[in-house]
Amino acid sequence: MPPGADGEPSVPALPEGIHDAEVDRLFSAGGPLAPSVGSFSPRRSQTEMAKSIAQAIADQSTLIAEAGTGTGKTFAYLVPALLWGGKTIISTGTKNLQDQLFLRDIPTVRAALKAPVSVALLKGRSNYVCHYHLERTLQNGRMTSRDDVGNLREISRFIKMSSSGDKAELAKVPENAQIWNLVTSTRDTCMGAECQYYQDCFVMKARREAQQADVVVVNHHLFFADVALKDTGVAELLPSANTIIFDEAHQLPDTATLFFGQTVSTSQILELCRDVLAEGLAHARGGPDWAKVVMVLEKAARDLRLTFPQDIMRLSLAQIMPSSEFFPALNTLKEKLAEMIDVLEDQAARAETIEQVRVRAVELAASLDGWKQDGIRRDAPASKLVEGDQAVLWVEAFSSSLQLHKTPLSIAPIFNNQREGTPRSWIFTSATLAVKNDFKHFSNQMGLTGEPAKTWPSPFNYEQQGLLYVPNGLPEPNSFGYTDAVIDSALPVIEAAGGRTFFLCTTIRAVKQVSERLRDEFAKRGLDFPLFVQGERGRTELLDSFRNAGNGVLVGSQSFWEGVDVRGDALSLVIIDKLPFAPPDDPVLAARIDVMEKQGLNGFMHHTLPEAIINLKQGAGRLIRDETDRGVLMICDPRLISKSYGKRVWQSLPSFKRTRLQEDVIAFFKPPQEPQD
Repeated sequence: MPPGADGEPSVPALPEGIHDAEVDRLFSAGGPLAPSVGSFSPRRSQTEMAKSIAQAIADQSTLIAEAGTGTGKTFAYLVPALLWGGKTIISTGTKNLQDQLFLRDIPTVRAALKAPVSVALLKGRSNYVCHYHLERTLQNGRMTSRDDVGNLREISRFIKMSSSGDKAELAKVPENAQIWNLVTSTRDTCMGAECQYYQDCFVMKARREAQQADVVVVNHHLFFADVALKDTGVAELLPSANTIIFDEAHQLPDTATLFFGQTVSTSQILELCRDVLAEGLAHARGGPDWAKVVMVLEKAARDLRLTFPQDIMRLSLAQIMPSSEFFPALNTLKEKLAEMIDVLEDQAARAETIEQVRVRAVELAASLDGWKQDGIRRDAPASKLVEGDQAVLWVEAFSSSLQLHKTPLSIAPIFNNQREGTPRSWIFTSATLAVKNDFKHFSNQMGLTGEPAKTWPSPFNYEQQGLLYVPNGLPEPNSFGYTDAVIDSALPVIEAAGGRTFFLCTTIRAVKQVSERLRDEFAKRGLDFPLFVQGERGRTELLDSFRNAGNGVLVGSQSFWEGVDVRGDALSLVIIDKLPFAPPDDPVLAARIDVMEKQGLNGFMHHTLPEAIINLKQGAGRLIRDETDRGVLMICDPRLISKSYGKRVWQSLPSFKRTRLQEDVIAFFKPPQEPQD
């Protein structure tokens, strides 16, 4: 894991003099990869990328590596990592990519290279069945539906046969089934070494295997959760390593910000109340009136949520009026939580589980302690900063809960601290790290200023394979009726493409509006295009159905902008409703821009625009996934043409031919004419 503590054990020495000629041999048509990997074909960009990564590993240095779609970046980092990387941690963007690496890519490369390396897969604890919580749920019978009862029976059978306890292996129980919350542990509810099932614990087994393995596959959430927890004194989760590789590295700033910040919610308070009541009645029934102890805190939590009438909103702390009911309600919540802690301290000796909920209550109280009305700097009108301009306090309301956030304005100093100490190589790779070949935005966010950065272009012939279409005549994106105007422009193009469309929206509201209108229009026009809408089914099921349909139209928001691979004729048109700028009500963005502008920088040009361009590159990357793919990227936002920054945006995209004429798009989709005799 990242260094920082004195006395960290030294990592094994790596081989010196990794020769370019050896990399050339491995990636050549006559090398070991070709006969073992069905889709493998030698690519110069992949070979050159592998050489740079091998050199960074040998030098124990840092490399930022942007690899265009189709480069084959996974093999480009796996080959040097498995052969020369020593102890290697590979961190991916999602659990799905984790499974793909562990189950498919690494075994393929390891077998082809005959590399004698051991590999372990490590996920967060919520992915593993907990023996203690399963047993407790079986005894308490807290199920609320027939599905829960059936799913619990399947899970009970599963752990008797499974060696990993990983819920991904149990396909019969949906990943989002409610029952998983009752049979897995959290950091708060884990009994640790005191647990009677400690020796059989699936989480501990996975961690032991990770300690012993040569290569450990994790995901960004787990990596940064461990960094954050280690900072609070929790034993180190991931082992020390020679080489750390981040795939889909463009996601790191957001993920790291999430874990280096703090969040406390009314939902956590209500969950605590539920567990205090259960443990009190189970182990200290003759003690205090547990129902009353819990009820007053539950009421205080719900009253805090009710201080904001809106269903969904975000406000920085200084945007909350001093006369708001929020502040007295927050004080009441703190007082009632302190009263519960007093009760729990008196009863903690009765049972280990009561002591456990007491510790949780104390931690929640500590998180709430930093929220004080008199600590707000009202002379900083947009940034609302605390702690020497290093963090921003803000609230986020949902329909039934309120979250209080403390978010660092920059993760660079925190992440830099993690990278100091024992030399090791750090590889950051993705298809989208640069803005027009400039890596400053990503480097500044991650504290990597001055580190080497390279781009390897896609091998695809974008000028022949694709067309960028920006329609004429669309209104400004903030005008009334904009989404309907986008749909009016899109319908003839969808029809010309024969369906086969991703319609990517920047908001959930737009997804709803677009899908409802398309459903009506398809029916009116007699267009037999199956419509797949985010939220109506799970993401994987939607994608499988879309691929199988062959002429479908999928409408989705952020989760479909990246990590989605549809090759061939099933996808030939990607429509993007507007440039993906961050929402204007984002308090963290407002604070970051404030700080930049105090430093004499333009917040829009140096932060908001680069962020949007990187997101747009991800969305555009859904279109051409193979050498034989053809398609149209339709960006409906007129600012791409009308604003001075528009050129910077489209110059960062793949080098498609460009048009503003609908007839060019219709012609693109027409089948080629057969030559006349």
